[in-house]
Amino acid sequence: MIELEAVSKVYGGARVVDELSFSVDRGEFFALIGRSGCGKSTTLKMINRLIPCTAGSIRIGGEDVLSFRAEYLRRRVGYVIQSIGLFPHWSVERNIATVPALLGWPEAKIRARTIELLTLLRLDPAIFAGKYPHQLSGGEQQRVGVARALAARPDVLLMDEPFGALDPIARGELQAEIVRIQRDTGTSVIFVTHDMEEALLLATRIAILDRGRLVQVGRPLELLDSPATEFVRAFVSRDDHGIRLLAAQLVASRVRAGETAPGAPVGATQSLRRALSQMIAQRADRLQVVDGENRPLGTLHLSDLVRR
Repeated sequence: MIELEAVSKVYGGARVVDELSFSVDRGEFFALIGRSGCGKSTTLKMINRLIPCTAGSIRIGGEDVLSFRAEYLRRRVGYVIQSIGLFPHWSVERNIATVPALLGWPEAKIRARTIELLTLLRLDPAIFAGKYPHQLSGGEQQRVGVARALAARPDVLLMDEPFGALDPIARGELQAEIVRIQRDTGTSVIFVTHDMEEALLLATRIAILDRGRLVQVGRPLELLDSPATEFVRAFVSRDDHGIRLLAAQLVASRVRAGETAPGAPVGATQSLRRALSQMIAQRADRLQVVDGENRPLGTLHLSDLVRR
């Protein structure tokens, strides 16, 4: 779906991205992670053709991004950034409609898509469509930014540290929404973050960069169990390797079907780390597990958290 082949970017003699090669499959949630200045955001901007690459090629669906007309590329690639960038004097509805309007969609189709997206992101259209950005919380603004990026039904969604400025509660809620939307729509996501725990929670695969070069790419458990270098080992695990192993696995992988438990339930798509936190808070050694519709699936036992 997305392919980077020997992509480099040089600024004033400094090689910010150095012969970067990787591919992202259709429907995959792919995270780019590394220290500040390692080339993560620059890579996203080259994929979106906001800046040109110095060398190498970038393809989407087998076609070089340089061959796309700008408006066609904007339709195929959605872009979400930390600063959100909503137009302050436009309503929420008009902000979401930005790209479809540029593409000449009929007004009725734009309106229907706006309502669909606001509903998908749990923002009541009757309440939020007519509001302006300054009337929204940070989390609500970020949801509108995501809706705008998804408006033209892009094949690819690029997200550059979109939750960094949010408080922990809003961040957790929006992380869950993004995972749900990505699974429902099958959109390919490339997600830039400096937070390893966030990458472990969200991504199907993670690429670790160091000074513009790809150090290792793999599934979360692969990186945790088999780090390729000491840099990867230190970056991925640090002093809480066991906790991060839990963060990389879902409650659904440990459910004992047919059992019940008292107290507040935990969602099957939550991480085992969050389940452990909930057990400690509830002073419980087992939790009821439910699906997205709050239907019981079974239980999770404290002893099951150490199973491999």
